[in-house]
Amino acid sequence: MCEGVTGPGLTRAQFLRLAGSALALTACAPAPDSGGRVLLDNVRGYTFAEGRLREFRSLLVSGDGRVESLDPGNTGGARRIDGRGRVCLPGLHDAHGHIWNFGARATQLDLSGTRSLDEAIAALGRYAGEHRELKWLLGRGWNEVVWGLGRLPSAADLDRVVADRPVWLVRVDGHAAVTNTAGLRAANIGADTVSPPGGEIVRGPDGSPTGVFVDAAKSLVEKVLPPVGPADHEQRLRAAQDRLHRLGLTSVSDAGTAADQLAVLHQQAAAGKLTLRLNVFLSWDAFTAVGDRVRTDSAANDLLRVRTVKLYVDGALGSRGAALLEPYRDAPGSRGLPQLTAQELNARVKRVVDAGYQCAVHAIGDQGNRLVLDAFDQALRGSGGALRHRIEHAQVVSVADIPRFRQLGLIASMQPVHATDDMNMAENRIGHDRMAGAYAWRRMLDQGTVLAAGSDFPVSPESPFEGLHAAVTRTDKEGKPAGGWYPEQAMTAPEALRAFTLDAAYAAHQERVLGSLEPGKWADLVLVDQNPFALEPGRALWQTQVLQTWVAGRPVGEYASL
Repeated sequence: MCEGVTGPGLTRAQFLRLAGSALALTACAPAPDSGGRVLLDNVRGYTFAEGRLREFRSLLVSGDGRVESLDPGNTGGARRIDGRGRVCLPGLHDAHGHIWNFGARATQLDLSGTRSLDEAIAALGRYAGEHRELKWLLGRGWNEVVWGLGRLPSAADLDRVVADRPVWLVRVDGHAAVTNTAGLRAANIGADTVSPPGGEIVRGPDGSPTGVFVDAAKSLVEKVLPPVGPADHEQRLRAAQDRLHRLGLTSVSDAGTAADQLAVLHQQAAAGKLTLRLNVFLSWDAFTAVGDRVRTDSAANDLLRVRTVKLYVDGALGSRGAALLEPYRDAPGSRGLPQLTAQELNARVKRVVDAGYQCAVHAIGDQGNRLVLDAFDQALRGSGGALRHRIEHAQVVSVADIPRFRQLGLIASMQPVHATDDMNMAENRIGHDRMAGAYAWRRMLDQGTVLAAGSDFPVSPESPFEGLHAAVTRTDKEGKPAGGWYPEQAMTAPEALRAFTLDAAYAAHQERVLGSLEPGKWADLVLVDQNPFALEPGRALWQTQVLQTWVAGRPVGEYASL
């Protein structure tokens, strides 16, 4: 359900000029100095250690920001910080998010909370009035299913409030967008414009574009959007980093980074401004342009890892772009929009694996997942297993294909909030029978497949505690449906925490340095106001408040008193 990263592709020479000396600086950055040894004492701590959940009451941090010991007998004069009985957890790791689009939300129109088309149109009108300086009005987050609209929005809808300049509003899943008449003119799109492979220009009865573009067709408009430069990327990175730390995230696997964005990451790390650990998935364009020059398992003391490449095989279920083996139940004429042929996918997967990169492939529909499983089966014969390749989302899988995840040693990178986000439409899209392999976390876990949990922000809510809540209860924030949606696929609370910490780090090949509070690992942690394994009466997991977030043994955010 994630989305591609827009922006200019860079040649190798352009990338190196933009990155400057930052590549060398981040590669040999000195270890952080946390100001001496620190004893975080009087906490109710939980971490995974030696395969089990361990409790602790104090944690000793070394001068370089790593865990020295749990419940130490001798602290050697370390500076004591009283945790005042608060709960201490390992820093949370979102295994699949989009920091650049998330950061952009701070400067664009956010429609994620709108409950009707009229509410969204009113928000667009206000935004247009407040930003008369903008040549394009950009936004995201609409969902016609939540609106109860019964159809997609259109250019005519947007024209009601903005007719003088182009508008581009991306759907919540990132796989469709709508523009107004001015946008159609700016992109020179008319009735004779052909839909590209893997995309759809939605048309009215007379064949004219309605203003909606699905999957690959979005590029027809995206190519004329205002360019995004390094200063924009820096602003978006800062906004994302601050917000994600507030939610208890210390690490993120960024599911699609362009070459110019990677250059900014190196610059910010070299300048000491990066505190969010990022496991970078290069976009296909970035991999083909600079992949041979940027591959690294660790830069800037594990702040950056660049050894994964992101591919797409299909679109999203909500916009009916997910590739299905059988037609959509509510659109019998469609089986989705594959983004690559089997031959193209096989060639790309092999190229990524042969280059020594981990391959992470977006697959949502059962056909899409089968294509990816087939591609990995072919590419990994005799080699490649050590890199723990991943399927991103694994959202609707044929029950017969689920054992292949285990057989091929693949990571199931899944997003618990997608189940609660999609329960209003998923069964309508695919029917009851196919739900047996949909959002099937328990099936994956019971067969021994490692499940790395994330949110797919900004597609879905970014709080990991909302993800933990969805994983354990299979309900929304209001506790609906009672008893949970297909509750037999729920996780236990320890399984869910592990999926957001140690197993997310494992999926990023970082389990030796991140993911748990064990001696020798970075002291990345959060202090929160309730115990996820023994919730306070009347409170749900999603209501957990982060009080402090620490990275490398020092607070990067203090949000409430202990």
